[in-house]
Amino acid sequence: MKANDRYAQAKRITIYGGITNACLGILKIIGGVLYNSHALIADGLHSFSDLLTDAMVLFASKYGSQDADDTHQYGHQRIETAGTLLLALLLVLAGAAIAWDAFSAVLSSSTKHPHWLALPIAILSIICNEVLFFTTLHIGRSIKSALITANAWHHRSDSASSAIVAIGIFGSLLGWAHFDAIAAIIVGFMIIKMGLAYGWNSVKELVDTAIDPETLKKIEQVIQQIQGVNKIHQLRSRSMGGDVIIDLHVLVEPFISVSEGHYIAQHVHHLLISKLPQVKDVTVHIDPEDDELVCPSIKLPARQQLETEYILKWQASCPGILNWVLHYLDGKIIIDLFCEPDFKKTKSLATKITRDLADNNVIEEVRFYCQQPSVFLRKSS
Repeated sequence: MKANDRYAQAKRITIYGGITNACLGILKIIGGVLYNSHALIADGLHSFSDLLTDAMVLFASKYGSQDADDTHQYGHQRIETAGTLLLALLLVLAGAAIAWDAFSAVLSSSTKHPHWLALPIAILSIICNEVLFFTTLHIGRSIKSALITANAWHHRSDSASSAIVAIGIFGSLLGWAHFDAIAAIIVGFMIIKMGLAYGWNSVKELVDTAIDPETLKKIEQVIQQIQGVNKIHQLRSRSMGGDVIIDLHVLVEPFISVSEGHYIAQHVHHLLISKLPQVKDVTVHIDPEDDELVCPSIKLPARQQLETEYILKWQASCPGILNWVLHYLDGKIIIDLFCEPDFKKTKSLATKITRDLADNNVIEEVRFYCQQPSVFLRKSS
């Protein structure tokens, strides 16, 4: 889905929710004041606090949906994550304020019996918030936005809080004076719990916590289907918004060509993205040996040093050497020398190599190949 379409859907449902919250907030506060319902006033203040969170959701959705650029090369999804964390903080603060205000009313014994007309207002709030919940949840899942999904559950918490308010008002109407204030306290703690849950999930994402074990198992199963993959190791994952980023090492046969190794890596990359929609990007490192715990070849001499000390001298004495390939495996080096098909100096070259490498402990083997400089098949493009 394009970033503009994604933001347009997020913007539409968030504005709709904001208008609904504003209307409900006004209605509940006025009704709470007129009909002596402490819980209804608290619920109205909660609805007004939602306007601030809706504005934050719009901001985070707009900038979090932008594509990658030079300064944010993995995209801007973490803006949504930061926005969700801020939303969680606002929920905790709002819940704490509501609970404390209602608890103070209970301690001071200032609770009044609400009028029965406060009850229909609470029921109307339940209906409106349930409609908002299901609509927002559907859009959040369709555009794969954790922020919009979190806002949907925020609407569900509003619905639950209005249900508790309705129960509290009903209990007060039956003669239990403190039911209305107790309902407000319960609403406050529900909001706090919801905020802590969202905040914890956002913190886990911001510190690059690995994805769940079930998804990791699916990733491994997909990779193991690919021909040429002998083993998977150093598989690392992290979340970014609704996307999954993967880094992994793939063990292949040690003597294949660079291009074949790249071919296997491409298949790992494309198969993961095609099979698992949540996977956004994959970085594949090709290994000819298992170096998960140690890197046995890291201190071996590089090509330029080997050429200067040995190979170019061998070629100078035996010009029939056309090319060479180096293999770094298990802490040792294997050198493949490719010579002319009519190479005549094999024995003398072997003697020189044996003498030159007498004190060398890292070059394990030197292999000779006679190379026929002919093209057996070339298809015209």
